[in-house]
Amino acid sequence: MEKHKIKVDNLNLYYGDNRALHDIKLNIRENSIAALIGPSGCGKSTFLRTLNRMNDLIDNVKITGNVVVDGQSIYAPETDVVSLRKRVGMVFQRPNPFPMSIYDNIAYGPRIHGIKKKAVLDEIVERSLEQSALWDEVKDRLNKSALGLSGGQQQRLCIARLLAVEPDVLLMDEPTSALDPISTLKVEELTQTLKDRYTIIIVTHNMQQAARISDYTSFFLNGFLVESDKTDKIFTTPNDQRTEDYITGRFG
Repeated sequence: MEKHKIKVDNLNLYYGDNRALHDIKLNIRENSIAALIGPSGCGKSTFLRTLNRMNDLIDNVKITGNVVVDGQSIYAPETDVVSLRKRVGMVFQRPNPFPMSIYDNIAYGPRIHGIKKKAVLDEIVERSLEQSALWDEVKDRLNKSALGLSGGQQQRLCIARLLAVEPDVLLMDEPTSALDPISTLKVEELTQTLKDRYTIIIVTHNMQQAARISDYTSFFLNGFLVESDKTDKIFTTPNDQRTEDYITGRFG
């Protein structure tokens, strides 16, 4: 039986008096790739950030409703937000490697969480780079600056940096929008290998990408979740005319 990793119930988000998300209800299955699509400003990135409480960092944000990860409410008062963001990590639109060596980028998170032994860090660095399909490309220059990598390599490094702290969920906010087609393909292939171990939620403006890599697709419009279903259903026989209009390029 398929297990729901994340359950979102009646989620609303306000920036001051402006309501950006309206009564979002969505279940996300474990070990799947869920794509969030919709025109710019529709609320999909805002929604993504509610899943690890990144919106807490923005002034004047109010959230009602609930997000449950592995049976626990992440908005409960006792929630440890640092621990939550370790379990539910995020990859951003533009690669953001730290200005330090490739090795130190990957070892950064484990060191913060108390791992000091070099042998253990070496193992984590190699495993994380292997998982992000980057090891063979960088194993001979681990002590060189991460800023010397190409854009696509930097984005896979950021994914490796996330994997080093052993999350359960990967949130990806348009992770290939700044990349060339070859680098985009590598990241897409990477998501397919990672979903065996992780639950992945990806915001994308690229309809072809959503159709290629996701198992489920959710269509957002003006802060509302219009519909969510298996990707092939959304792209072939959506229930809502607005979904079809967006996917076929009539607006957005």
